[in-house]
Amino acid sequence: MTIESTQSVDDVMRRWPATIRVFLNHGMRCVGCPIACFHTVDDACREHKVDHAVFRADLRAAAAVERGEDRGCA
Repeated sequence: MTIESTQSVDDVMRRWPATIRVFLNHGMRCVGCPIACFHTVDDACREHKVDHAVFRADLRAAAAVERGEDRGCA
C-alpha cells in the first residue's frame, strides 16, 4: 500500500512509524497532535506551508525503507 495525500496524518504515522521523522524534519509537529486523526497529509502540508510533492516523496521513501523496499546501491 502506498501513502496517499488523502490519508489521515495519524493513519500514516501508525502504519509507517518511520514517517514520524519525515514530519519532524519538515517542521511539522503532528506527533501527538489531537488534530492528526482529522487532518489529511495534504491538509497538514497546507497548514504548515510545506511543498506537497516533496513531502509525499519523502513519506513514501521512509515507508519503503521501513518495508525493506529500499533498493539503494550497496
